[in-house]
Amino acid sequence: MSDRMPYLTSKLQGFGTTIFGEMSALALATNSVNLGQGFPDTDGPREVLDAAIEAINTGQNQYPPAIGVPSLREAIAEHQQRFYGLTFDPVTEVLVTAGSSEGLASALLALLDTGDEVITFEPMFDIYQACIAMAGGQVKAITLRPPTYGFDIDEVRAAITPRTKIILVNSPHNPTGKVFNREELQSIADIAIEHDLIVITDEVYEHLTFDGLEHIPLSTLPGMRERTLTASSGGKTFNTTGWKVGWLVGPAALVSAARTAKQYLTFVSSGPFQPAIAVGLRLPDQYFIEIAADLQAKRDRLCAGLTEAGFEVYLPQGTYFVTVDIRGLRPDGDGMAFCRELPKLCNVVAIPNQVFYTDQRRGQHLVRFAFSKRLEVLDEAVSRLKTLAS
Repeated sequence: MSDRMPYLTSKLQGFGTTIFGEMSALALATNSVNLGQGFPDTDGPREVLDAAIEAINTGQNQYPPAIGVPSLREAIAEHQQRFYGLTFDPVTEVLVTAGSSEGLASALLALLDTGDEVITFEPMFDIYQACIAMAGGQVKAITLRPPTYGFDIDEVRAAITPRTKIILVNSPHNPTGKVFNREELQSIADIAIEHDLIVITDEVYEHLTFDGLEHIPLSTLPGMRERTLTASSGGKTFNTTGWKVGWLVGPAALVSAARTAKQYLTFVSSGPFQPAIAVGLRLPDQYFIEIAADLQAKRDRLCAGLTEAGFEVYLPQGTYFVTVDIRGLRPDGDGMAFCRELPKLCNVVAIPNQVFYTDQRRGQHLVRFAFSKRLEVLDEAVSRLKTLAS
């Protein structure tokens, strides 16, 4: 029997419904603690919320400018200068998007011709493969391996072919929580420069690193600003994932190309939320320090509990997520079956990491939990998970 979906283009055959939709629906149906999809369960800073309310109340509810409201574009440029010493023109080198997802989709649709290859690192956020496929491109995946999720730079070199056009780097990395260090980033930069490749970076968790680790944008390395297009957003930094306010920054030619594709997707979005995210980006340094410290405490709480529950835990360096090896509790290591059964067994939802790999066998025994929840919610989830071993 064929698994092909009728009418669906061959580019998207095999993708189906995202795992996040499936697991979130399962969480609702079973009244489970949802540690699957990565969203917080508390609101963002009052100043940001109030700015959105003010924008709505003062009539900022129609189409914003196609490239984003001026206050947000200026705030994004200021943010890149403030935190990373990078200078961008808010008119020609900044583009506001419907979350970083649309930014990444716009970039890939704009830059890839049929048959072009994108080197990226797996496990990878699921939209990468789908967007590359929609653009007619091909994924060349380099596997990050636990426990450190390091990679062999020689594998990256070996993956280069005459059709290679883009290297896509996500750091801090979802789902592993890896933060690429300077040496790793420099090795990637050297290859990009040597082969004259474009680099797209996904930096949505840029402010959510732990244990004093520094997030280093690839575009700060010598020779990289002029070839790097960076996607980020306000959703994770300001607990406003539902607002879908993201952006691209980079050299004018790359931003212009992405804008050409973006205008035929949503055109514009999130009108009254854009000035609110501008307020967030201008918050004092202490805010950014505190949100990372709060998440680090939550990481430590959940990781300790998962270890006590019998999982092998790979401590993340950043993001919302921790990956565990389930074989201590499920010897066959079937992560998909484990996650589908978990809500019925103990009313907790997680995500099977195998969906983030080109060859799902590589991640079959790995499962991702989100710790971007209140401590009492994490404690309740751990209490339920501990019943699995009894």
